Parts: sequence; C-alpha cells; structure tokens
Amino acid sequence: MSPVTMGVDPDGTVLVASYPERAKVHNVRRHGQAALCILSADFGGEWVQASGTATVVDLPEAMEGLVTYFRSISGEHSDWDEYRQAMIDQGKVLIRVAIERWGPISKGGFPPHLLGS
Repeated sequence: MSPVTMGVDPDGTVLVASYPERAKVHNVRRHGQAALCILSADFGGEWVQASGTATVVDLPEAMEGLVTYFRSISGEHSDWDEYRQAMIDQGKVLIRVAIERWGPISKGGFPPHLLGS
C-alpha cells in the first residue's frame, strides 16, 4: 500500500489520480484488484480496510473522471481548462476501485485503559 488522496464519484467508486509509472498502476493493470486503508481526518481516529475490482483509465478517456476526482476532494477549480491541461502535461491516469468488501471499522487511538495515563 501507499498513501494516496482518494475521491469518490456519484456511484461510490473510489477514484485515485496517479502516474502510469507507479507500482500501484502496474499492480492494478496486472491483477485488476486493489486494497485501500481509508483513514479518518484524525490520524488516531477510525479507519477501515476496503477492497474491490480496480481498473486504470488512461488519457484521454480518464479526463472527466479526473475532474470528478478533483471535485469530490476540493470542489470547483478556478480554471478547468488549466486543470485539464495540467493532467495532460503530467500524463495522469485514473484508478477506479469498485468497493466489494470492507470492514471492520477500527476505532483506532489508544486503548481506553491507557487514556487516563
């Protein structure tokens, strides 16, 4: 696993922007599966492992998915033409993960008996 920023499309598919040379991209192309460790905003907070069928989408087909990825994380971009050009210039790909299995949700943090120490 490697740390990534994840977005989610309206259908609940997890979206990850990456570069074609990365090991995660090669592994998804080879195996068609991915596992994710999804952390809460608080590092010591809850987290869950999820896994499912994964695909890599290359440009130009990836472009609208990359826009959806950005929107789901950051909202509207100030210049979508500039964003689209940056994705082309950087040669980005989109990893799509359809979650099939997840859980359990870990509560994380210190065990309750250590909180008072």
